[in-house]
Formats: sequence, C-alpha cells, structure tokens
Amino acid sequence: MTAPQHVLQARALGFEYRPAQPVLRGVDFTAAAGRFTCILGRNGSGKTTLLRCLLGWLRPGAGTILLDGKDIARHSRKALARLLAYVPQFPASTFAFPVRELVLMGRFAHAGALGLAGEQDLAVARLAMEMTHTEEFADRTLDELSGGEAQCVMIARALAQQPSVLLLDEPTSHLDIANQLKIYRMMQRLAHDWEMAVVCVSHDVNLAARFADELVLMRDGEVVASGPPGDVVREDLLARAYDVRVELIARPGDEPPMIWAH
Repeated sequence: MTAPQHVLQARALGFEYRPAQPVLRGVDFTAAAGRFTCILGRNGSGKTTLLRCLLGWLRPGAGTILLDGKDIARHSRKALARLLAYVPQFPASTFAFPVRELVLMGRFAHAGALGLAGEQDLAVARLAMEMTHTEEFADRTLDELSGGEAQCVMIARALAQQPSVLLLDEPTSHLDIANQLKIYRMMQRLAHDWEMAVVCVSHDVNLAARFADELVLMRDGEVVASGPPGDVVREDLLARAYDVRVELIARPGDEPPMIWAH
C-alpha cells in the first residue's frame, strides 16, 4: 500500500492581525488525500485563523502554504475554487434558491465562458446530492430545512466543486447527536471513499478521536501535538491544550477511549 499523497501543506506558518500580537506561530500542517484531519483546541487557539490561511483568505506573515506542490498564492481564484471547497459553521439561510440550484452553484468554477451549466455539471450536482442524501430536498429552500438537513446541503454544494480538499469550520456545533454522527460519518466516507483531503475544525474531541485519521491539537497559536488519535489523545497533551484535568475512560475493543474533562 502506497503512502497517501500530500495535497495541502503549511510550513512554519505565522500570522498576526495586529503587529506584535501573533495568532499563529510556527505552525506545521499537512492534509493528505484519503485522510480525515480534525483541528482541535480551545477558543482563541488559532484553529479558524489556520483554516482561513489554508483557504487563501488570509495571507500569512511567515511560512509557506503549498497546494498540490505549488504556493497557494500562485493559484488563481478560479483554480483555488476547483481545488478547495469550504463549508461554514452555519448554513447561509439567506439563499432563497431551491436546493437543486444551490448545489449547482458549486459548479461555478467549472462553468464555461457564459457561466451556463452543462450536462456534466448537472450530473455532478446530482451525484453530490445522492452522496449527501439531499435529493428529497431538491425543490425546497434552506429555510425550509432543519439544521442538519441544511448542513448536508452545504456539503453537497461543496462536493459539486469536485475539490481535492474539503475544509469545514465546526460543521456540527449546532446539531443534535444524531446529526453530529451523520456529518462525521459523511466526512470520514468522503475522505476514504472519494480520496479527498478532509479538514475539519472541531470542538468535539470525542467525535474527532473516533472518526478522524489525524488530529492537530492547538494552543495559543501553536501545535501542541499532531498525528493519529492514539498519539494525540493523551491526558497530558489534552490537559495542556485545554487547561483542564482529563481522564481517559477505556472502551471495549478497538474503540478510542472516552475523554472526560473535569
């Protein structure tokens, strides 16, 4: 079995919104095709800022970001839209379009000179909706859907871009337990079955440890630890990142331990 191809890499990344107040310091990060990576840490640890840098929305003050071996700043906006897709924390309910049209908007980076959708665009949009089980909502708008249903639609829209990398910012923070599991299983399946690099900012350490292939644990703009869940889910590392006492409770078989903070 060959090692997964690295598609998105950050090296010695630094960023500050204000002079002499760094938000990211010397961050190394790698997202590989076929792997599901979760970025964890307290509020203010730099998770979302790292995600925005990886998306090309923020220009780092130090370090480099490579996408498919090329500096991200050298990719055109259209090229980035073909390679990177983003799912926000809260679905944009202001979209008054039917779900079918909203998902088709994900094809904008592939559309021809007139911006018209062709047969291939329609086929890809249908496949994205099948993958996310959103076909039944095709004629409804986002404000007619539950939070979990709307989030699945936004993931379908991102998939319609056919990206190499899918980045999500706390996609389950406002969802119930059943929908949290649904979204995490979907992210894992997209990585493993569709060979995407899936990157998710998360506050749920237990779900991340259960479903992700790689964890990146941050504190104060730095990476405390990164690697497979078995290497990162340790009492000392979690206590250092979150400033709480942590206890790992063993679970049956090969299941990761449950993390209990107190």
